[in-house]
Amino acid sequence: MKWHKRKVFSYIGGMSGSKKEGWQTLRQEAGPDLRLFRVRFDDMRNPRNGEASRMVILEAEDSVNVIPATADGRILFVRQYRFGIGAYTLELPGGIVDKGEDHRQAAERELLEETGYSGGQWSYLGKIASNPVFMDNYIHHWVARGVERTSAQQLDPGEEVEVVAIPQDEARRRLLRGEFQHPHAVNALLLFFFQTP
Repeated sequence: MKWHKRKVFSYIGGMSGSKKEGWQTLRQEAGPDLRLFRVRFDDMRNPRNGEASRMVILEAEDSVNVIPATADGRILFVRQYRFGIGAYTLELPGGIVDKGEDHRQAAERELLEETGYSGGQWSYLGKIASNPVFMDNYIHHWVARGVERTSAQQLDPGEEVEVVAIPQDEARRRLLRGEFQHPHAVNALLLFFFQTP
């Protein structure tokens, strides 16, 4: 199937909706702190039938990911084990915005730590809700064109990250074949390949 910029973004744009009016917060209660997330319980009244339900919200800091493009036309991906699905995924470098950082600084730091690459010309692609079903944070997408290897990886003790360089045309084909499993990477790549300048 051929994808065109205008068709892709009219479809995606048509899917976004405004916040539903009428839901009433009756009570909020703090739950456990799970290191990456803080649990919050919201008792909400449904405007359709008046019934109250307890919703679980995960509060988290915003995150970032980066499309690092090298001068020779490749995109750097990272392969790492994802415990939720019990499998390795190929995705973009990224992570959580630390306290005191803006998301551009976090993107540069995560790229350097996970790949050893830095530099290049940076531009912002936009943001998307991380998982609006039960999370309150956003992920910010950046592209860095012309990155270069400047250091070794700086991985945390719990990380195992393999850097994989893929030509841009091949990355686009893999995207359209549905080979990328991480939704944050999929969204960033759609913006990179199909967003109108």
